[in-house]
Amino acid sequence: MNTSIRNPIFTGSFYPDNEVALKQLIQNVYQAEKASINKALAQKTLLGGIVPHAGYAYSGYEAIHFYDILKQSQQHFDTIVVVNPNHTGYGSGWYNTSSYTQWETPLGTVDTDQAFMEALDIEPNNRAHSLEHSGEVQLPFLQLYAEHPFAVVMITMNKQTVPSAVSLASKIKQAALQTGERILLIASSDFSHHESPSKGYEKDQLVIDQILSLNSQNVFDVVQKHQVSACGYGPIMTLIEYTRQVAQRPGIALLRRGNSGEVQPAAMVVDYISFLCYDA
Repeated sequence: MNTSIRNPIFTGSFYPDNEVALKQLIQNVYQAEKASINKALAQKTLLGGIVPHAGYAYSGYEAIHFYDILKQSQQHFDTIVVVNPNHTGYGSGWYNTSSYTQWETPLGTVDTDQAFMEALDIEPNNRAHSLEHSGEVQLPFLQLYAEHPFAVVMITMNKQTVPSAVSLASKIKQAALQTGERILLIASSDFSHHESPSKGYEKDQLVIDQILSLNSQNVFDVVQKHQVSACGYGPIMTLIEYTRQVAQRPGIALLRRGNSGEVQPAAMVVDYISFLCYDA
């Protein structure tokens, strides 16, 4: 098989471009948050989570809650599936995998799970991934916090609708059954963009209420009705549908919410919220 490496594109902007600085930034974020991380959730059977994808200096404080719970759980996942929105407009159909065999970060390379991608039977389109940040930025966290060797499957979601979310969740579930692999599903999403802290909080709460109810149709309806600029509501709905399909007792917990104004005060901010999905 020919090796095709997806080189890191967003080093030096979203996260540091060398191993030492990258590890130090994540460690600083962890030190700031460790006392408030709900480590008891690590005892649950983890299924996935909603994790933000902005610059680490801004959204790392939310992301670290999910990733440290993953580390504390010591659960072994063969494959970690990252579903991210499409910020570039490149891609084809409802969603795309890629033909990359490895993804590179300053911490090294991660193999893609070729067998799982074949089982998914989703059209690969590298253009949907080549300039997309929202999948890439999850990888260094995974390299540091997933305790066991793992492969990845990166999926860019081009069309964010309830039918596309239901379809993708079913494909992921069936591919897991077909391959027999243990998977973790990450929905990559930020929340309200360029709203005042109070307005963003208010809008996001409408979405949060539906996420905590694990109701993807209502998530979609609220986003549309109230024009909530949560960029990855499609991946969020996919995670909700997947959790409902595979869990005997579906559970979800809000881990941390914040905004960019907590790091750099501003009249208009971007909101970041992390969640954990599990089988209770």
